[in-house]
Amino acid sequence: MNTRAALRIDGTRLWDSLMALAQIGATEKGGVRRLALTDLDREGRDLVCGWFRDAGLAVTVDRIGNVFARRPGRMPDRPPVMAGSHIDTQPSGGKFDGNYGVLAALEVVRTLNDHGVETESPIEVAVWTNEEGTRFQPVMMGSGVFAGEFDLVEMLKRADLDGKTVGGELRRIGYAGTAECGNRPVGAYFEAHIEQGPVLEDTQRQIGVVTGVMGLRWFQVTITGQDAHAGPTPMHLRRDALVASARIVDGLNALATKRAPHARATVGFLHVKPNSINVVPGEVRFSVDMRHATSEGLDALEAEWRALCDTVTRATGTACAIAQISRFEPTRFDGGLVSAIRDATAALGYGHMDIVSGAGHDAVYLARVAPTAMIFVPCEGGISHNEIENARPEDLEAGGNVLLHAMLAGAGTSV
Repeated sequence: MNTRAALRIDGTRLWDSLMALAQIGATEKGGVRRLALTDLDREGRDLVCGWFRDAGLAVTVDRIGNVFARRPGRMPDRPPVMAGSHIDTQPSGGKFDGNYGVLAALEVVRTLNDHGVETESPIEVAVWTNEEGTRFQPVMMGSGVFAGEFDLVEMLKRADLDGKTVGGELRRIGYAGTAECGNRPVGAYFEAHIEQGPVLEDTQRQIGVVTGVMGLRWFQVTITGQDAHAGPTPMHLRRDALVASARIVDGLNALATKRAPHARATVGFLHVKPNSINVVPGEVRFSVDMRHATSEGLDALEAEWRALCDTVTRATGTACAIAQISRFEPTRFDGGLVSAIRDATAALGYGHMDIVSGAGHDAVYLARVAPTAMIFVPCEGGISHNEIENARPEDLEAGGNVLLHAMLAGAGTSV
């Protein structure tokens, strides 16, 4: 029998599984469109659950549609060591976001089966419902219900643009489970994921040891000035809402840049009114997405930005209204699990670095109920949520090997 240190996943099998799942909802540009609780989501779930059963796993579905596939351990009363992610995608998504975390966890199980390895603790693979939040809001719905952050009854009532509800669609596709949500102890949770950013590729590191997830604050900003004719109105007498907005956007960018590497600020939506070529804009609405690795950093960034808004609007004769529409505090992952990932990476000889995730993941909610950590691998150009999203097979295999050894460190083995 192979010793534990010699165990490696089958990278070709992992890649083949990813490519097979990617055929369900495949797009012309090489991506995937498999929205939560659609017929394509059902096909994807059926394929993955079939693989779970082929690997000897017992499959359970809870009332929000989360799927749990369990491999028994020698000590069945121990809480399981769990790994997973999601298989729903963006409307123009890629092959790897979420899918990699589920199939890497399945590959861990297949590897243990291949080598006859029995673990002390059970192993579980999780598939979380509606992580993307594209068809139904909020994002990370299934893991949020599991962790007690969202009310199950309320989430089942959530409707898409056609009025179809989460509960109705779960029943329609056959994944309205009977297991109670969250009534499931977890000894440790790991999530392997593509980075969705360019840092690992830029630094030529194969593994990101994720120490936490940035906090997030979203705002809707309305700058109000005065509509005026572009010709007769002198520059010094204008109250131009777009000029004020432009100064605020540029200033916010500078404030976040000053706090590198753990700050982010993005204005992704902007609406100008009346939006006419010969009218001085009287109103501008725009979004602000603000992120930082620490609550203190977020507080400081927000305070300086609000002060900037006051300064700019006074100087331009405009008014500013700010509404906060979402807020997540930073998540710090479990130190013991982070160390287990770091130790596994070093033992396997992969180039690695500590990294903070700028994107939210199901691991954020799992961290509120169980020790949690994440493993990142590079993605080409840092591009994700895009049909051209890509990752190298050797990097995916490396991440799978790290996941294997980190999970074994927590589950314990007889080898």
